[in-house]
Amino acid sequence: MSGVDIVILAAGKGTRMRSRLPKVLHPLAGKALISHVLETASALPDARLTVVAGHGMDLVKGELERFQQRQPSKGPSSKRPGSINCIEQKQQLGTGHAVQQAVPVLADDSVALVLYGDVPLIEQATLERMLSSARQDQLTLLTVVLTDPSGYGRIVRDSADRVVGIVEQKDANVEQLAIAEINTGIMAMPSAHLKAWLPQLSNDNAQGEYYLTDIVALAAQQNVVIEALHPESIEEVEGVNNRSQLARLERYYQVCQAETLMDAGVALADPARFDCRGSITAGSDVFIDINCVFAGEVTLGNSVTIGPNCSITDASIGDGATIKANTVIEGPVTIEAGVEVGPFARLREGSVLRKNAKVGNFVETKKTEFGEGSKASHLSYLGDSTLGKGVNIGAGTITCNYDGVNKHRTEIGDKVFIGSNSSLVAPVNISEGSTVGAGSTITRDVPPNSLSVARGKQKTIENWPRPEKVEGKNKALEKTSTKKSEP
Repeated sequence: MSGVDIVILAAGKGTRMRSRLPKVLHPLAGKALISHVLETASALPDARLTVVAGHGMDLVKGELERFQQRQPSKGPSSKRPGSINCIEQKQQLGTGHAVQQAVPVLADDSVALVLYGDVPLIEQATLERMLSSARQDQLTLLTVVLTDPSGYGRIVRDSADRVVGIVEQKDANVEQLAIAEINTGIMAMPSAHLKAWLPQLSNDNAQGEYYLTDIVALAAQQNVVIEALHPESIEEVEGVNNRSQLARLERYYQVCQAETLMDAGVALADPARFDCRGSITAGSDVFIDINCVFAGEVTLGNSVTIGPNCSITDASIGDGATIKANTVIEGPVTIEAGVEVGPFARLREGSVLRKNAKVGNFVETKKTEFGEGSKASHLSYLGDSTLGKGVNIGAGTITCNYDGVNKHRTEIGDKVFIGSNSSLVAPVNISEGSTVGAGSTITRDVPPNSLSVARGKQKTIENWPRPEKVEGKNKALEKTSTKKSEP
C-alpha cells in the first residue's frame, strides 16, 4: 500500500469548555491540543495529513499554518510535513459524516488512519502498531477496558471473542451496557475499504448521526479481520471535553516529562510542581526547585541549579550556573558557565552573560551582553548595551536607550565602574577603565581611565525649619504659596 492518509477530526465546538476558542485549540503544555496530534502524526513515514474542521475554521487553519512554520526546514533527514489539507464540515452530522468530507483526498491504495484533534497524547509507537495491522488488509481498532465505561461506545464480540460491532451508549441494551471494553474512536484500515463503507452508513439511531463506528459491523459482515489493539496507557486515548479533563491530562503529561528528566539524572525537588511546555536538554547533576516553568527550547549544562518559582523560555544555561528564585528568562538568552542570576531578575531576548557574570535582584536586561566577570547586582535596567570584562554596574543604573522613536546602544569598556543611580543616555561610549560618579547623567562619551561626574551641585540651607501641620495644612507650603502670590 502507498503511504498513510491521516484524517484528524477537529470540527467540534467543545460546548463544555465554556469558551469562544475551538476546543482543539486549547493549550496543553503550552501547545494547542491539535498540534500535539499533528506532531505525532507527521512523524509517521509517508504520512499525508487532512484536518476536518468546522467551528472556528479560520482559527484552526491559522494553527495549522503556525504548526508548519514551526517545523524544521526540509532536508535529507527532515520529517517536515507537506501541506496539510483543511476541509470544512459545514454541518456536524456525526463522525462518519466528518470522515466522508475527506474521502476526495484519500488515495485508493493508501492506509487510512482516523485520529481526533482533542485526543492529544496518542503515542507514535501505538499508531505504528495499528498501521502495521491495517496493511494486512484488516480493520484495526484501538480499545481500552474501563472500570466505569459510562458514556462510551461498547465493543461487541461474538462467542469466539471476535469483534463484530460497536454500539453507542444511547443505543445499547442492558447486556451491552455491562461491557467494559470501550471504543476510543481511533482506527486504521485500507482506504479502499473506508471509501466503500462510508456511503452505507445510516443515521437511524438515537443521535440521528452517521456513526463512523458502524463500519465495524460492515467489516464483520464482509469477513474483514477486525483487530482490537490496546494503548500502553489509558491517558493516550483520553479526550478533552471540559477544563477538568484538560487539567488532568496536563498533570499526567508533566509527570511523564518529570520522570523522563529524572531518569536522565536531573534532580527535581518535587516532580508534581514542575512544568515543561517545550523541551529540556540537561547535563548531569542538575537541580530544579519547585514551581519552575520551562518553555521553548532550554539547554542546561552540568551542575546547573534552578531556584524556586523561575520561568525560563528559550535559554542556554552553561555549566555551574545558578538561577536564583523568582527569576524570569524570556529568550533567546545565553548564559555561560559560572554565571549567577537573581533572585527576582529578568533577562529578556538577546541577553548574553559571559562566564562568571552576575545579574542580581530586580535587574532587567534586554539585548545586552555582559563580559566575563561583569556584574549588576541590583535595581538596574540595561537595554541595548555591551559590557566588557570586569564591569561593575551600581544600583539604580539605567541605560536610556529609547528616544521615543529609535533605540540606541550603550558601549561600556572593560573594568568600567558605574556609580549608583546613574543614567547613561544612549548612544554613548564609556571607555575602558573609566569611572562614572554616583548620581550622574552621562550624555557624552567618557574617555579611558577617567572620572566623569554629571550632577547638580549640592546646596545646603542652614537652620531650615521643618514643615509643621497647622489646621490640616502644611505651614511651610502655605508660606511658600503666599510668597508666590506677591507682586
